[in-house]
Amino acid sequence: MVQQTNPPDAQKPRPGELRARRMRTAETNQLFYCLRRTPFGPVAVVWSAHRELPRIYRVLLSKPRLSAKRRVQTFFPDARRSPCTEIDLVADQIMAFLTGEDIRFSLDIAHLDLCSQFQQKVLRSEHGIPRGSVSTYQRIANHLGNRKGARAVGTALATNPFPIIIPCHRAVRSDGTLGGYQGGLRMKQTLLKMEGIFFDASGRIVTEEFFY
Repeated sequence: MVQQTNPPDAQKPRPGELRARRMRTAETNQLFYCLRRTPFGPVAVVWSAHRELPRIYRVLLSKPRLSAKRRVQTFFPDARRSPCTEIDLVADQIMAFLTGEDIRFSLDIAHLDLCSQFQQKVLRSEHGIPRGSVSTYQRIANHLGNRKGARAVGTALATNPFPIIIPCHRAVRSDGTLGGYQGGLRMKQTLLKMEGIFFDASGRIVTEEFFY
């Protein structure tokens, strides 16, 4: 077997090319974040440069007794607070959404490649649920052609890296109870009420038709 060798010039990149490669590697590995104050506590948008373009890595909601800023410090201790025009725009839209404005987010800014193929399908299906509608984990599973996949759909939404951008609060259990939510059930119920969803005295969704 003959081993092919590359020309010397191809083995050693020029100084400018090497510097560009190192910059792209640093951009890919370095995480940044910005914070916004909302009625539900601070929200953090963690982002990085992917193929030299800014992409959202995670959206972190504040949880009861655990703020979004603390979550960034815990899970992404090397992330640096830094402005970015495209990311700041989305962060402002998230803040507006959480005050009740009707905003539909583009998925182009989200780094969906971080998710498995199955989770991407679930998240895209969830993204398709319009304001004022809700679906169930089972209906989303049926929509994806997996009638036994309700639990897997629930897990995919529970670990949604992009809450609000992908409105996972619009998925509930088949019996109309809320299920779970990264920001807590009170936040989930409040968001749904803001979008015109009604609840009965027991806290179950009241709707004549679920999406999908």
